[in-house]
Amino acid sequence: MNRRVVITGMGGLCGLGTDAQSIWTEMREGRAAIGPIANTPLYDLEGTVGSEIGGLPEHEISRKQLASMDRFSLLAVIAAWEALRHAGLSVNEGNRTRFGATVGVCGCGWDAIEQSYRGLFLGGASRVPIFSALKAMPSAPAAQVSMVLRLMGPVFGVTSACASANHAIATAVDQIKLGRADVMLAGGSDAPLTYGVLKAWEALRILAPDTCRPFSADRRGVVLGEGAGMAVLESYEHAAARGATILAEIVGVGLSADAFDITSPSVEGPESAMRNCLADGGLNPEDVDYLNAHGTGTKANDLTETAAVKRVFGDHAYSMSISSTKSMHAHCLGAASALEMIACVMAIREGVVPPTANHREHDPDCDLDVTPNVARQRKVRVALSNSFAMGGTNAVLAFKGV
Repeated sequence: MNRRVVITGMGGLCGLGTDAQSIWTEMREGRAAIGPIANTPLYDLEGTVGSEIGGLPEHEISRKQLASMDRFSLLAVIAAWEALRHAGLSVNEGNRTRFGATVGVCGCGWDAIEQSYRGLFLGGASRVPIFSALKAMPSAPAAQVSMVLRLMGPVFGVTSACASANHAIATAVDQIKLGRADVMLAGGSDAPLTYGVLKAWEALRILAPDTCRPFSADRRGVVLGEGAGMAVLESYEHAAARGATILAEIVGVGLSADAFDITSPSVEGPESAMRNCLADGGLNPEDVDYLNAHGTGTKANDLTETAAVKRVFGDHAYSMSISSTKSMHAHCLGAASALEMIACVMAIREGVVPPTANHREHDPDCDLDVTPNVARQRKVRVALSNSFAMGGTNAVLAFKGV
């Protein structure tokens, strides 16, 4: 259990860009990728905004493999492939049983389900496409990553709503610490911009009509986005032995549940997760320089997260930098905290805190330094990533420079 776990490669794609470096560049510049949804059939939905991927990058996935993939699986595979290349690793007969994957998702293959139902109920079809069930299953992205990259170690899907990617990364850390794997591909993927999903979120009455404004007094709710983020996790010994470039170390994991309400957040659950993360990493509150907030842009979430941060960090809450990058890539659900991992790692490596975009009005109840609109130069020794989900499942990770 004493094995150190480090990150040696990252991959990602979302509305901000189709590789990890492009995503970070846009984050650093404070550019939001939120606007009217153009690529998804909206039927009777009007004025719906989101964060879409403009076009997928070139990839080497065969047509046969593509035939069994829904979009959330495809995004996960593309991000995992990039992460593996970035890490300078290759999978072969000698090591593949020691390589695994965990992929977090919020839901399932929504596009496959929607197309099947529309064909049955509106199109007069008597059967659905042959791969519908396989495309839709929540574990499909993890399975597809393992098949495309030929990983034969621990492979499974993780689903805990909006905290799924952080939970997937946390479980990958455990696989390495327990000695079950030397290398894990870990992160999250989601493609929720379908008619049915948007209608479901519309019914909750928490979708913003214009853009995502976390911690701003005039915030009006969540904006959904699609994307994926994946990281290569290795034991420190494995990475050092092959001379890998270590991007950051995962030094703390904190998990908790609110046990409170299916939709309303509590202060106690996030507080417990942050405290657990600091304790797991042997960190003091003053060690944290940057906190990537869950920051969804709803009235309730931003208030409770601010209160929880104050409880955990005390006076230091006013000294550290905080931001919500959901203001730029939107809420990508199961992929959100995987994209936010990229922000944390790059903040450590470059000494730049990405901003909270779209911030217009100071909220006296959200009075911490949320890095409004413009990135800030700052030495970041330790970065925390908060991820809190509907249903009250919380996962917080601590990253440290090496």
